[in-house]
Amino acid sequence: MSKMIFVNLPVADLPASMAFYAALGFENNPHFTDDTAACMVWSESIHVMLLTHDKWRSFTQRPIPPATASEVMLALSLDSREDVDAMNDTAAAQGGTADINPVQDLGFMYNRNLADPDGHVWEAFWMDPSAIPDE
Repeated sequence: MSKMIFVNLPVADLPASMAFYAALGFENNPHFTDDTAACMVWSESIHVMLLTHDKWRSFTQRPIPPATASEVMLALSLDSREDVDAMNDTAAAQGGTADINPVQDLGFMYNRNLADPDGHVWEAFWMDPSAIPDE
């Protein structure tokens, strides 16, 4: 089996979170989705498990961070600067927050950070490795 990552995120409103991630381009895997959890697929190797708070607590008793906290920043590579802008705009239109950090434009790399409705932080970025300046 190839290596995969499953990012588990506690969410307050599972249907709303599913709609948010679907709007960003994730696809739902119904085999791992029920009333307590949803598997949202970014690629063959990257999956986001959206878990109700009760489901989350069946895995750990550690507290769920408030939406204003940052536990991690997850980065997703996109095909173009325009795709980065579109993801950020879509996030804001779907109940998330756009540009929670300053936009970064290094020429060879461009990124914008967004938060989902529960405050989970995502970095949408585009990079052209061939344009990285020599040091």
